[in-house]
Amino acid sequence: MAEIPTLYLESTIPSYLAARPSRDLIVAAHQQITHEWWQQVRSHFDIYISETVLAEISAGDPEAASRRLALVEEFPILALTEAVERLATQYQEKLGLPPKAQLDVIHLACAVVYEMDYLLTWNCTHIANGIVIYRLQTINTLLGLRTPVIVTPEELLVPPEGG
Repeated sequence: MAEIPTLYLESTIPSYLAARPSRDLIVAAHQQITHEWWQQVRSHFDIYISETVLAEISAGDPEAASRRLALVEEFPILALTEAVERLATQYQEKLGLPPKAQLDVIHLACAVVYEMDYLLTWNCTHIANGIVIYRLQTINTLLGLRTPVIVTPEELLVPPEGG
């Protein structure tokens, strides 16, 4: 039997799941796709979050934060180790992302250091972005690190192994 793939769940996923339906058609579609992924595909992965995910989803409206936190309470939490912090610093210097993307590079570093198979996100500006992924793969190759497959829920609606 094949090993269950690991997946790093970035903050946008519980945020889309816990949010009220959006009036923006694209956001509403992303929310619907996220719900479908959550219901149909989530069980095919060993899912992890990080301390950074917890910090991000704890912020804002207390009622919404409570809904977001309830969604992830069963998942193991990856610690922000020195290795994660060092790699995040390198990513911040080399990926060409703005300073406001500091938490995004921590998500990337966590997924890489903990050798996740997938990183699931709706952040298509600083994470699931072809240019960022290309740069990340180049940096990781030079460092001898494996890059997880970075996808949105829409790209992962079919369970791995066809099953």
